[in-house]
Amino acid sequence: MINIGISGAAGRMGRMLVQAAAETEETQLTAAFEHPLSELLGIDAGTLAGVGDLGVRITDQFDAGLFDVLIEFTSPEATMKHVQQCVRSDKAMVIGTTGLTASDQQGLRNAGESIRIVAAPNMSVGINLCLKLLETAAQVLGDSVDIEVIEAHHRAKVDAPSGTALKMGEVIANALDRTLDEHGVFTRHGWTGPRDRESIGFATVRAGNIVGDHTVMFAAEGERIEITHRSSSRMTYAAGALRAAQWLVDKPAGLYDMTEVLGLNLGWRSQMLT
Repeated sequence: MINIGISGAAGRMGRMLVQAAAETEETQLTAAFEHPLSELLGIDAGTLAGVGDLGVRITDQFDAGLFDVLIEFTSPEATMKHVQQCVRSDKAMVIGTTGLTASDQQGLRNAGESIRIVAAPNMSVGINLCLKLLETAAQVLGDSVDIEVIEAHHRAKVDAPSGTALKMGEVIANALDRTLDEHGVFTRHGWTGPRDRESIGFATVRAGNIVGDHTVMFAAEGERIEITHRSSSRMTYAAGALRAAQWLVDKPAGLYDMTEVLGLNLGWRSQMLT
């Protein structure tokens, strides 16, 4: 049995994680953390998530001694603080936080030298399968197509493009021996001129309560291939995170990606994990 701690347990994603942990036979929720200003401190995490009283109260007192694996879907600031606390306590982590800076990503790589971490911008099994399909499509289609990444999320999402969209772009860029720094196009406005064939475009939508839609378009003259993933429930992310937590149990210290959890063996090693 794996003892699970959840950071951000009172949020929408946190509640899904609590539910998933309660419904997974191999895991049990033993800690639920929130920020000090939360109005939900002291409430049983299971009751809040709709799965009944689990005997685990939501607290702002972070204690790494309460869990084997911490699942983190919060802010970059909170995530990196908890990374250091888990390093000191030799605890494993599953990190789905997006919007991490290059410095944060280096911090994860450093932490991976001493503890076990799975970090990915999207824990969905379907999304990570799409990454393998995108790599294959890019390798086959090469320079004969225009490539556009289109993503849509709920109006409250604060980072753009999404971490998943960036990861998709990175997979494609690596397959084509390009980089997003050089070939990524993130804004278009006014007189932009003809499209550069080697560019990888990004378009972002923020509206309503969209959980997460991602489409990559490979457009040639006369035909167009689209690889699309649509999420209708955050439970897909929660289930993937619990799967990652179980996978970490017998692994050595290291920074892992969700594609490694699923055994998809992409032909590259991500430098932008989140």
